[in-house]
Amino acid sequence: MSIKLRLTIMNFLQFFVWGAWLITIANYWFGTKQWDGTQFGAIFATMGFASLFMPTLMGIIADRWVNAEKLYLVLHLLYAAVMFYLPQINDPTTFFYAMLLAMCFYMPTLALSNSIAYTVLTQGKYDLVKAFPPIRVFGTIGFIAAMWLVNLTGSKASEMQFYIAGIFALGLGLFSFSIPKCPPKNVKNENSSLARTLGLEAFKLFGNYKMALFFIFSMFLGAALQLTNAYGDVFLDEFKFFPKYTDSFVIKYSTIIMSISQISETLFILAIPFFLKRFGIKKVMLISMFAWVLRFGLFAYGDPSSGLWMIVLSCIVYGMAFDFFNISGSLFVETSTSPQIRSSAQGLFMMMTNGFGAVFGSLVSGWIIDKYYSISFNSMAQLANFLDTDVDNNTLVSFVKERGMSIGENGLFNTQLILKDWHHIWLAFSIYTLILAILFAILFKHKHDKNLPLGAK
Repeated sequence: MSIKLRLTIMNFLQFFVWGAWLITIANYWFGTKQWDGTQFGAIFATMGFASLFMPTLMGIIADRWVNAEKLYLVLHLLYAAVMFYLPQINDPTTFFYAMLLAMCFYMPTLALSNSIAYTVLTQGKYDLVKAFPPIRVFGTIGFIAAMWLVNLTGSKASEMQFYIAGIFALGLGLFSFSIPKCPPKNVKNENSSLARTLGLEAFKLFGNYKMALFFIFSMFLGAALQLTNAYGDVFLDEFKFFPKYTDSFVIKYSTIIMSISQISETLFILAIPFFLKRFGIKKVMLISMFAWVLRFGLFAYGDPSSGLWMIVLSCIVYGMAFDFFNISGSLFVETSTSPQIRSSAQGLFMMMTNGFGAVFGSLVSGWIIDKYYSISFNSMAQLANFLDTDVDNNTLVSFVKERGMSIGENGLFNTQLILKDWHHIWLAFSIYTLILAILFAILFKHKHDKNLPLGAK
């Protein structure tokens, strides 16, 4: 089996075991378990908490002491074990701690998979900017395959999504035995500084203005990524509350609709070498930021009927928003650092995006949505007006009763019914990314030369 094929399979499974639940867990949380929104924000924040230290720590270990592919193998086997345990949990607090443990095992593998690929491709004397994106695109295909499998098997609101993730994670762990050896490069010598001895040299990147600024903006863009992962599928699913959309294809196959985003990724990943060579990292990042503005803005005005084209276009734009930030950013970090700190530098990038960025995006957005963008209804008249239907509509009445609420003689509810104001939620997110784009354009200084390596001045 060729090196490229092995790396391709590794990337496919790497994202399959994440995509099996990442987009659909909201349906399991809100629909099956009926746990609350603030707690759900904490669940998505587990990715951030784990990424605050685990990718960097595992990167240091891979740079200093343990072969990257062996560390990768062990982490996926541990992740699989926790996935098998999650369906047994019946309270949100225990679920939070179990998911945090799962993310401590999984999140480092995102950075490790990149550093393994870069190491193996470099050993094979490949051009990273040209060779890596076609391999990485199969990670996105794996994510899509997992989403489709979960949706088409009726597992998007059940515990089966975790079993699927666990089975394939176990398979990936076993497949990792076939990955070429990636021994530590940052070996100790007699003149090593304390920072190098402890594997902390990558943190010196924060002393470089351009790299520090790049990491900071990566953090804020990482927050945007968590917003769309956490709320995208449940946003489409909640159109079922509107009687006029009850039988919509979008609602029944919301996960498949969301997978258009990942299908779009496969195209934009392949375009990365051209854009990076031609325009450089600053313009590519700016393109990504404005794509995020469109992603959220189109969601704000989309619906399953006349606005379906906006939802579909938003999913297409997502491919550019994600790839031009995440994949290009990883390549920029790789070409701006030395092989001796390859894994720990990738860990830093992961720490800023899926660590601080995820914590910020998950916790703050959950609080803001609950406080400012949740609408309370006290009567059938109010609810019918919001959902654009009649007070005696059978679907509406059934929806209220399914919530365990009773309707009084005057149409008053015995308790408040709360729904999310998705239109203004997405508008707020769109304005947030627009502000980021403007600030990045002003503050980040980078002169691109097509004849120099990607990270060169």
